[in-house]
Amino acid sequence: MPDVVITNLFKKFGAVTVLHEIDLTIRDGEFFTLLGPSGCGKSTTLNCVAGLEQPTGGTISVGGTTFVDSAGRRFLPPEERNLGMVFQSYALWPHMTVEANLAMPLTIRKVGKKDRQERIADALEKVGLAHLKGRYPHQLSGGQQQRVALARALVYSPSVLLLDEPLSNLDAKLREQARAWLKRLQEDLGITTVYVTHDQDEALALSDRIAVMSEGRMLQVGTPYEIYERPAAPEVAAFVGRCNFLPGQVTESADGHSRVRLDCSGDIVEVRSAEAVRAGQQVTIAVRPERLEALSVDPTAPATNSLTTEVLTSSYVGSRYEYDLKLGNHIVQVSTSRPGLTGTVRLTFKPDEALLYPSTVHPSEEVADLLTVAA
Repeated sequence: MPDVVITNLFKKFGAVTVLHEIDLTIRDGEFFTLLGPSGCGKSTTLNCVAGLEQPTGGTISVGGTTFVDSAGRRFLPPEERNLGMVFQSYALWPHMTVEANLAMPLTIRKVGKKDRQERIADALEKVGLAHLKGRYPHQLSGGQQQRVALARALVYSPSVLLLDEPLSNLDAKLREQARAWLKRLQEDLGITTVYVTHDQDEALALSDRIAVMSEGRMLQVGTPYEIYERPAAPEVAAFVGRCNFLPGQVTESADGHSRVRLDCSGDIVEVRSAEAVRAGQQVTIAVRPERLEALSVDPTAPATNSLTTEVLTSSYVGSRYEYDLKLGNHIVQVSTSRPGLTGTVRLTFKPDEALLYPSTVHPSEEVADLLTVAA
């Protein structure tokens, strides 16, 4: 299976630029996800690869074949790209049986009848629907329709598989099952896959690598571990998982350790970070709810990163308890296995389990809208 190489890709709709100089290489056999909120440009990027949108500038190549070269005025039409695509709506022909839906792309490609039947049988076997080949789409469940759409995309052996939020129409439990099944299938086939979603859990569970997008730009490309544990920007930390953001001012910094006075409470906390910051600089500390520990107040406890907070709300969500705590004029979220916290509690975190983002201002309003905590 080929690499997908995107270079300096940008796209305008009228005077509005929706993609800004996207540079990306998707490796042979990789499950690669474009992740971001609605309107960030992820589907537009996918459609440019598919040939459903013509970029304003840049190049796209797959396996050494140039699909798009804006400077050279080359644009290969979709039907000549040999890409398989599954849409969010599945786009099955309602008047055709499952078998006929799969036969259509093979008929267009003038595949012989015997070969066509073998390919259809093989594709349906891969998705576990060989016994339903005579049914019509309205006779299938949402999960079965999703599998038919995937089989139709695979039946002509595409070089790359493109998936545009294919699980979004499924209920939560079925979506989780389909996610695991899709990952196994992709690994078995070894096909290069580009996946679009706004669901962070889906992206983390499925992907070899993830590109987090915002406003037509790539904020970070990395493995699921890198994206979650070391987000490159507050926007990434805010969108992927939940995160508490605590603005403050550096009081001292040396040897990778910084002490920061929190704006919300005046407390001084220590953070270990490779970021170069200086005394007096405004920064934002980010820490995941599950990395915070809430304990009963103990005056003999160590003072490092020990914050006095007040429990506002408590929720039991099955595998854990979630608390909203008041820290000065800020609300902090904590996720823990510890039940029954009430009243005044001590909040702690390790210096190396927080992230430090240098800034001259507080997080922007756009970032604030993504945050799961609020001042």
